[in-house]
Amino acid sequence: MGCCNRRCGLIAGAVFGALVTILGGILIPVGDMIIEETVKKEAVIEPGTIAYDNWAAAGVKVYRQFWFFDVQNPSEVEQGAKPVLVEKGPYTYGTRFLAKENVTFLLNDTVSFLLPQGAIFEPSMSVGPEEDIISCLNLGVAGAYSLLPHNVLELLISANKASLFQKRTVRELLWGYKDPLLFGMQMGLFSPYNGTYDGYYNVFTGKDDITKVSKIDMYRGNSNLGFWNDSYCDMINGTDASSFAPFLDKETPLYFFSSDICRSVSASYEQTVDLKGIDVYRYSLLPSTLASPVVNPDNRCFCKNMQTTKNCTLAGVLELSVCQQGAPVYISLPHFLLGSDILKESVVGLNPHPENHKTFLDVEPITGFTLNFAKRIQVNMMYGPSDVVKLFKNISDYMILPVVWMNETATLDDETADMFKNELLGRINMLDIIQKVLLGAGAAIFVLCLIFYCFARRSHKRSKTV
Repeated sequence: MGCCNRRCGLIAGAVFGALVTILGGILIPVGDMIIEETVKKEAVIEPGTIAYDNWAAAGVKVYRQFWFFDVQNPSEVEQGAKPVLVEKGPYTYGTRFLAKENVTFLLNDTVSFLLPQGAIFEPSMSVGPEEDIISCLNLGVAGAYSLLPHNVLELLISANKASLFQKRTVRELLWGYKDPLLFGMQMGLFSPYNGTYDGYYNVFTGKDDITKVSKIDMYRGNSNLGFWNDSYCDMINGTDASSFAPFLDKETPLYFFSSDICRSVSASYEQTVDLKGIDVYRYSLLPSTLASPVVNPDNRCFCKNMQTTKNCTLAGVLELSVCQQGAPVYISLPHFLLGSDILKESVVGLNPHPENHKTFLDVEPITGFTLNFAKRIQVNMMYGPSDVVKLFKNISDYMILPVVWMNETATLDDETADMFKNELLGRINMLDIIQKVLLGAGAAIFVLCLIFYCFARRSHKRSKTV
C-alpha cells in the first residue's frame, strides 16, 4: 500500500511539474503581451506617462561644445596662399535647459509646442573664457560676397578698410556683434539664439497609433519645409531624434528632422553598446546622407550652386543659403569627414576621425527613448574670385572654409539610468525571470518525479519477483 502511495505521489508530482512548465510556457506570450502593452502605454505623449514626463520637462543636460578653426596666415591667404588652420576649443555651453512652452493637445492626435532656446557658458568645461580671440573669416565680407553686387561690395570694403579675415571673441562669433561693414547689422554664427524659439512644432502623441509617436506633423505651421522647391528634399520626415516608436528593428533606419541643417536625415544601426547597464542600439549617419548627387541621386535637389559644388560632384557639404537668407553657409561633418578630398586638401590642419567627428544616437530598443547622442556639424562659409572686388583679386577658385564645428551632446545621468532600469526594465526583467523559473522548476520537478517513479516501479517489480 505504501509503495502504491509513493508511486501515486510521484505521478502527482510529475503532473504538477508539467503544469508548472506549461504555465511558464503560457507566460511567455502572455508576458510579452503585458510588456508590449505596458511599453506602448508609457510611450504615449500624454500627462501621466514616462514619455510625457521626459518630453515636457527640460530633461537631461544638453551641451553644445564649439571648436573654432583659427587661421594662422590670414595675410598670406589674401595673397592666394592655402589657409593654415589650428583647432581651438572646446568652448562649452549648457543648452536645452528650458521646458517646452505653449503645450497644447489637439484633436488630430498631435500636440503643439514652442521650444525655447538658451545658452549658458560652462567655464569648467571650456579651454578658456568667452573673451578668447579667434582669427577667422570676416563674416560680413563673406556674407556680402554672395548677397551684394560686387561693385557695391568694393565700395563698402574700401570705405571701411575691411579685410578678408578678422579677430573676434568667441562670444561675438557665436552669439553676434554689430558689423560695421553692413551698417551695424547683427552678425553671428548662431545669432539670434538666447530668448528665441527653435520653431513651432506639432508632433503625434501616439495615442491612436503608437508607430507615429513623436513624429513631426508640422514645423512652423507647415507640413513641408518649402526651402528646396522639391517634394523629396522638403519632406519633414521622422521625429526630432529625442525618441522614436518603441520596439526598434535593427534592419529599419531611423528618420529624424534637424532644424540646424534644414532637412530630414536617416541613421542606420551600427552596433549594440552598454550604456550604464542598459543595452542600447547605436545608430549613425550613412555616407550616402551627404554624398554627391553623382553617388546618391536623391541628393540632387539639395545641390543649388553648380560653381561652388563643382557641378554637384562635391561630397560631404550641404549648402544652406536657401534657409539662411542667402548667406553662403555650408554644413558638413567636422573636419570634412566623408567629404571630397578636394575639400580637405584646400586647407592645412584638418584631421577627420570617425570616432571623434561622426553623429550618432544611442536608442533603447524596447522603449525607443534616445538615452545618449552626439550631433556633430561643422559650419563653413564660402568666398571666391572676383574681377571687381580688389580683396579677392588673388583668389583663384571658390573656397569653402571651415569656421567652427559643434558637438551637441547629452547622456542620461546615473540617477535617471537607475530609475529607468528599476521602473521599466526591472519589471520586464522580473517577468522574464519568473517565466524562466517556472519553466526550469516545472521541468525539473517533472523529470525528477518521472525518474523516481521509474525507480519505484522497478523496485516494486523486483520485490514481487523475490
